[in-house]
Amino acid sequence: MHDLVIKGGNVVDGTGSAARTADIAITDGVITEVGRVDGAAKETIDADGALVTPGFVDPHTHFDGQITWDPYLTPSCWHGVTTVVFGNCGVGFAPVRPDKHEWLIGLMEGVEDIPGAALADGIKWGWETFPEYLDAVDRAPKMMDVGALVPHGSVRGYVMGERGAKNQPATHDDIAAMAAIVREGMLGGALGFSTSRTIAHMAIDGEPVPGTFAAEDELFGLGRVLGELGTGVFELAPAGALGEDLSAPEREMAWVCKLAKEIDRPVTIVLTQNDHAPNSWQDTLALAAAAAAGGAQVRPQVHGRSVTLLIGLQNFHPFAYCPSWGSLGLMDLGAKVAEMRRADLKAKLLEEVKAIDPSMLQFIDPERVFTLADNPDYEPKQSDSIAARARAAGREPYDLYYDTLIEDGGKQLLLRPLLNYTDFNLDAVRTMLEHPTSAWGLSDGGAHCGTTCDASTSTFMLTHWTRDRAHNRLPLEWIVKKMTSDSAALFGLGDRGTLQPGKLGDINIIDYDALRLYRPEMIHDLPGGARRFIQRSSGYIATVKTGNVVMQGSDPTGVLPGALIRGAR
Repeated sequence: MHDLVIKGGNVVDGTGSAARTADIAITDGVITEVGRVDGAAKETIDADGALVTPGFVDPHTHFDGQITWDPYLTPSCWHGVTTVVFGNCGVGFAPVRPDKHEWLIGLMEGVEDIPGAALADGIKWGWETFPEYLDAVDRAPKMMDVGALVPHGSVRGYVMGERGAKNQPATHDDIAAMAAIVREGMLGGALGFSTSRTIAHMAIDGEPVPGTFAAEDELFGLGRVLGELGTGVFELAPAGALGEDLSAPEREMAWVCKLAKEIDRPVTIVLTQNDHAPNSWQDTLALAAAAAAGGAQVRPQVHGRSVTLLIGLQNFHPFAYCPSWGSLGLMDLGAKVAEMRRADLKAKLLEEVKAIDPSMLQFIDPERVFTLADNPDYEPKQSDSIAARARAAGREPYDLYYDTLIEDGGKQLLLRPLLNYTDFNLDAVRTMLEHPTSAWGLSDGGAHCGTTCDASTSTFMLTHWTRDRAHNRLPLEWIVKKMTSDSAALFGLGDRGTLQPGKLGDINIIDYDALRLYRPEMIHDLPGGARRFIQRSSGYIATVKTGNVVMQGSDPTGVLPGALIRGAR
């Protein structure tokens, strides 16, 4: 008697092998048969004509706080994800001294744009050490499996106090104490260690993340813990990640390759294309390939699309920086739209926007901003930009910008591809994804609540890269492998990622032809009513976690079989 049998699906099993029609049987949470399955089952799902894949493994999220109040980890649960890793980029909530809760909240709020009020209201503190935090996560109800990295910022602040928070140099004793905490965290079940070296990552008080300027002796002292234990991933948001230092990537890769070689552990480094140095990503990939040839595991972690900003009346837009905007920012959405329909106000704002601070232009430049339709296009043509469309219609760009913002009752959104879109296409992303050293990630699930929503990228990977792109698509079997067994293997999670006997019964059943994304929407469902963007999808028939149907369509079933992943397996 099987617990669950999925009958007759088009199985793409996560190994990269060609799709085939097969049944899948699951008993006690584990796949027992793949092929033709006979015998009775407690539950049977008819998957005839449907795509069947392993559950997706998302290695780069920031659900560190959300896990304590949201068992579903929305929006990731709507996009086929059954395993997430958080604690990335050197920020997290443990270890923490009892009087430093607000400081860690401010760090997460500044770096990852998660409302501090929501974190303060939602997190029920009950830990100090990292193993105690893992125990709290373990006890929390969960739909999916979760793993955590030990964050450098928290460790440095815990050991060094104000000196650590202010990025002062660590002493030999400081490094030894931090290494002991990293070791304790790894032995408690952490999947690795994370740090950030980009000055774009700043706490709410304007201070860079603790560890941003850490010297080599500190980074190697902490990284060696992973080497000594023979487990774990070293994750890094590198200096120059956002183009703030154009010479940084080559310097970063020098010590990263040296570290990976010395500790014989994977080092995964955030990699994107930046408009200020549009070809430097190619140099990083070349250095990663050279490292691999020398036996070092350097794994650039790349996004599946452009890293996007969402622009609209519900968050930020060009006219919000004009003097006459003033009290409009405090009005509800309907009142804002009503005021903006006044011809005199529009004329005044269109005049004032000409003097907008040039430092803001890069974020709202009409030459690089596009309307986001209900069926969003994340690879728009240059001719579709606000500025190009305005010129074609004989209008001023900000005039069209203004009118677009008030569409759909002010809920219209515009897309600003901030990274990975220098040439107005995703060709660079395709090359990054295909590189033999790269890992898929950077969804930032749970983070950047008021500016973007890229946790939907797993769905985009299927729809855009394997089905909808007009040219140079990627094979479905290869994309599924990239998001399943490849991601699992990076963290040593050999128990999942493929549809084979002995592996966890984590499975997606998908109406491939109907799969689609919807335009992101702003909701106020965080603790205390704080806002965030979410993005929904349709086409997922069911998501199965360890043999339990946890999602039917876009609706959770209420079954919560998820667990804390304690270490590699």
